[in-house]
Parts: sequence; C-alpha cells; structure tokens
Amino acid sequence: MKTILLVEDDNFLIDIYVKQITIAGFNVQVASDGELAISKIIELKPDLVLLDIILPKISGWEVLRRIKEELKMNDLKVIVLSALAQKEDFDKAASFNIAKYLSKTENTPSQIIEEIKKILS
Repeated sequence: MKTILLVEDDNFLIDIYVKQITIAGFNVQVASDGELAISKIIELKPDLVLLDIILPKISGWEVLRRIKEELKMNDLKVIVLSALAQKEDFDKAASFNIAKYLSKTENTPSQIIEEIKKILS
C-alpha cells in the first residue's frame, strides 16, 4: 500500500483529506507543521507528499527547499495543495520540480484524489 504524507494545518481539511485518501486505498499520515513534515519525510519515506504552503513553524517553500537541497530526495513526488494561486506561486513551485500544483479553492477532494492516482500509477 502506498503512503501519502498530508502536510496541512487546518483540522477541518485534514479530516476531509484523510477520509478521502483512505477510501481511495492509500495509507495516509499527517504532519500539521513544516518541521514535523521534514521529520516524517525522513522517517516514513512516503510515496507522495501533499503539501500546503502556508504552515506553522516553517513554510511549505522551506519544506520543498530542504527536500531537494538538504535531503537530496529529488525523486520524491510532491503535490502542492495551496490557497496561494498567483502565477509567481506556480512558477516558484515549478522551480522545485514538483509533480503538480493544485489550488485548494479550485479542486474538490475527489479531483485531488484523481491527481494522486495519476501521479502514483
């Protein structure tokens, strides 16, 4: 079973995404801040990280930087799932060679699950 690390600080969204990801047949773990995300990435070596950008402690941008530069985990699949949806946000994320950038406001949980399935297939 593939493991997804959900990095999100909104408890309401955590509940929704955990249910949907579990129903889709994936193991899901949660990190509610950027520092915990780094620890769990090292510990779990997940198949995919679903990463918010606006997080407590360290931002999703810093998590991405550490994944690529410090952890050298360039093959780790990351979907950025953020309320930030400006062109500069998409461009910045692309510079980290992420798998996908999804807007929280423009994608339903079902659409997000479909993207996860595509990336992990």
